Amino acid sequence: MATRGTQILNPRTGQRSVFLQTAQDTGGALFQMETFHPAHNAAEPEHTHPFQESRCQVLTGTLRFRVGGVERTVKPGEAIVIPPGVAHHFWNDGEVEAHAIQEFRPALNIEDFFVAYFALARDGKLSDGGIPKSVLQLAVLLKAYDRVLRPTNPPRFLQRVLMETLGPVGRLAGYRPDYI
Repeated sequence: MATRGTQILNPRTGQRSVFLQTAQDTGGALFQMETFHPAHNAAEPEHTHPFQESRCQVLTGTLRFRVGGVERTVKPGEAIVIPPGVAHHFWNDGEVEAHAIQEFRPALNIEDFFVAYFALARDGKLSDGGIPKSVLQLAVLLKAYDRVLRPTNPPRFLQRVLMETLGPVGRLAGYRPDYI
């Protein structure tokens, strides 16, 4: 279980995160992390948070967001709020590192997803596009974190097939959602 002060690094994108408030700290109401995004870093795959509102406040630098198909640059002192279920992703296309505070309400188990996803990146188990290289690992992650994160590709019906058919196979093969 992630705790306040946990630090994670995604070497694929260079993003660093420090957990400020976890589900345990807030009774499940909020997960908050401080994030650092190097200049010109790669975007993670477009996704939704089906049951969570996400908010990002930029402290320094800028972050470029694509939310519901519309692009917007968020500058220092500005915040963006993304309603549950809206497709989005973001990246730093600026010349300096961006520093931000990200929040997810309710917390659900999203902090565990970030720990697992960054660990997969650390171990070189993600493709250049940020997707697990193993379809079995992908199926296990999709099933375990279906309430907090859903990629927009592959289509949802294929995700369900992956989760329900290959998820159990992946678990039997030793893949775990709490990859650390």
